[in-house]
Amino acid sequence: MEFNLLRSLYFLPGIIIGLTVHEFCHAYVAKQCGDTTSEEQGRITLNPLKHIDPMGFIFLIIVGFGWAKPVQFDERNLRNPKYDIMKIAIAGPLSNAAIAMTLSIILSVLPIHQSDTYQIIGNIIHYAIIINWALFVFNLIPIPPLDGSHLLFNGLRKYPILYGSFYKYGSFLFIGLILATIVTKINFLPIGPVIRFFANGFFSLIGFS
Repeated sequence: MEFNLLRSLYFLPGIIIGLTVHEFCHAYVAKQCGDTTSEEQGRITLNPLKHIDPMGFIFLIIVGFGWAKPVQFDERNLRNPKYDIMKIAIAGPLSNAAIAMTLSIILSVLPIHQSDTYQIIGNIIHYAIIINWALFVFNLIPIPPLDGSHLLFNGLRKYPILYGSFYKYGSFLFIGLILATIVTKINFLPIGPVIRFFANGFFSLIGFS
């Protein structure tokens, strides 16, 4: 993927907002479920510097795949680990969907044709919408360490050896898919159509085109 500075500048606000709110929501829900690890690590904050991983951020800007600092929690402190882990996992993706929908409504009422300034703001918001739908869809892929794996395979926790192996080798699979995509230029995680489905579907729902 060719690096484009202007496109990256348009993407930057959406990436920062999306990653920050995503990780904040993981941390906040973990605290509400009884674990204070994220609070002790200073993760219950909307300060981007507490959540963004420098290397993951650079990768996201340049190649389209990246990561933030994962929120840590001790499941032994959760009141109901079986369900609380799923709540923590889904909190991040749902926050991105909420951001995308809120920004879509804002974009629908923004007078983007009245001035160049509004046009630039509209472009930034549009990119932020796509980015947050992408974070929503991408993180629901059921491959470790993505949030979707905690939702789909949470039941495997009763089998520690199987669960540990799944996450150990599943993470290698995920990294392999990303590296293969970068090297071959073939998208091994073709989520684009799903992202467009949500983005265009919500635009249609609010009567914006």
